[in-house]
Amino acid sequence: MEPIPGVMRAVIAEGSGGPDVLKVVERPVPQPGEGEILVRVKAAGVNRPDVIQRQGGYPPPPGASDILGLELAGEVVGSDPNANRFPAGARVMALVAGGAYADYVVVHESNALPIPDDMSFEEAGAIPETYFTVWTNVFERGGLKSGETLLVHGGSSGIGTTAIQLAKAFGAKVVATAGSAEKCEACLRIGADVAVNYRSEDFVAAVKEFTDGRGADVILDMVGGDYIPRNHEAAAQDGRIVQIAFLKGSKVELDFRRLMLKRLTHTGSTLRSRSVAEKAAIAQGLETQVLPLLAEGRCKPVMDSTFALEDVAKAHARMDGGEHIGKIVLLL
Repeated sequence: MEPIPGVMRAVIAEGSGGPDVLKVVERPVPQPGEGEILVRVKAAGVNRPDVIQRQGGYPPPPGASDILGLELAGEVVGSDPNANRFPAGARVMALVAGGAYADYVVVHESNALPIPDDMSFEEAGAIPETYFTVWTNVFERGGLKSGETLLVHGGSSGIGTTAIQLAKAFGAKVVATAGSAEKCEACLRIGADVAVNYRSEDFVAAVKEFTDGRGADVILDMVGGDYIPRNHEAAAQDGRIVQIAFLKGSKVELDFRRLMLKRLTHTGSTLRSRSVAEKAAIAQGLETQVLPLLAEGRCKPVMDSTFALEDVAKAHARMDGGEHIGKIVLLL
């Protein structure tokens, strides 16, 4: 085991704005607290919440690090004496409330998962944020079941590609929306039954056609804005709409009669600010239900590109450009 230095590289946002506000600085290596492990980071996923934080719209929750990054993969190099789930040298992937864009990070052991033997650190670094998000929203809150239809917006994103694969693995049908023919083709390659180019097609009509007029049982929406009433139109009787973001805004004029007449459930959630115990419960579900799928290769992260930590601004510029398909990952 390599010696642990006193300082490390870390990425922070100096002010708010474009990718140029991201700076690689030196910070003290964190020390594990109660129940925590110290992980030498090998890969860290880049996610939309990181971009919004950089832009000044998503500050870290109280007590969280100002270092960017919500997911990582790496090697355990130390731990609190009461943390005994992972020995030194164990390969883990983990969800954190901040701090993943750094050489070292502390993680509560209950919020980490073992990396399957045949999976690289690069792929593992692309898993926690999207898989935690999809599992808790599509399957726990949305209650997606085998034989039902899922409508997932942003199907070529990290969240979208994860939702498509997991929904298909559990026997559901999937309609995905995306913004180009290339992105629609990517959705179809990983299992979507229908891919709708939202720039030229009406997703409500496409869902109704695919389901013989019934509608989608579960809708995962990160768009908001004028998608909200259209989601209500596209939903089946007793449908469940789960809101996880508002790329087109969170305020909209809405006629709620459709919600009543269809007996819809429109819910939503955030992940970052949840307690360690709440995230641990999600991790437990993933470990029993999803890790076997990853180990067997039935689900795997769709990788767009990788960047060195020093090129973090280029990684964010890639996400800002909106042309990526799947996950962008920093390699350390």
